[in-house]
Amino acid sequence: MTEGARRFHTTRWSLVAAASAGEGEQARAALEELCAAYWYPLYAFQRRRGSDIEEASDLVQGFFAALLEKGYVAQADKDRGRFRTFLMTALRHFASKEWAKAKALKRGGGKAQLSLDFEDGERRYQLEPSGGVTAEALFERRWALTLIERALERLAAEHRGASSEKAERFEALRPYLSGRGAEPYRDVGLRLGMTETAVKVAVHRMKGRYRDLLRDEIAQTVGAEAEIDDEIRRLMGALRGSP
Repeated sequence: MTEGARRFHTTRWSLVAAASAGEGEQARAALEELCAAYWYPLYAFQRRRGSDIEEASDLVQGFFAALLEKGYVAQADKDRGRFRTFLMTALRHFASKEWAKAKALKRGGGKAQLSLDFEDGERRYQLEPSGGVTAEALFERRWALTLIERALERLAAEHRGASSEKAERFEALRPYLSGRGAEPYRDVGLRLGMTETAVKVAVHRMKGRYRDLLRDEIAQTVGAEAEIDDEIRRLMGALRGSP
């Protein structure tokens, strides 16, 4: 087995998927981290399906409580694949079959809950496109954007942790990652005390590191290394299809 393959098998979703019923503290911690990171796409999905604010909040919180307490992961197919696919399928099943029985998981009962900011989630939901976007398309769009946001935050944290100078440089060069609103290299260089060539090199390196971090975020949510590139294509396609 190659070093890269060994690294892949330590990712969060592959760890959870490999554990029977998510058993073990390490697998449970990995599942909690994934749920905490990717709850908002599920909330937006349920709101778009017609649930009001209270119902969607209760449903998503109750779903995660049940997921952590009842070992729903074990009910997935052995070829679990993508975490987002598992979540959407499991939430649909939970909403239609088991929510009424499991409300106690959210409303007390001493069961595990995640600390989720549904007030902020609703604020974000009100900014979503309102027409012509299905619940499924909105879910995939928000999933892709969450991956991007997490990769960008990790990149920003790396620069902030290095030095105040690198943090300032990151903020100045950040627009080049999206290509929107970026100033000419020469103008940024004058402000940062860098040559135009040095700015280009710094942007090139930053883009490379950003791609690596985004790929790593995606790896955390799929079950096999071979799925990463296809997942990238699917999620970028979901963004291109956004209004």
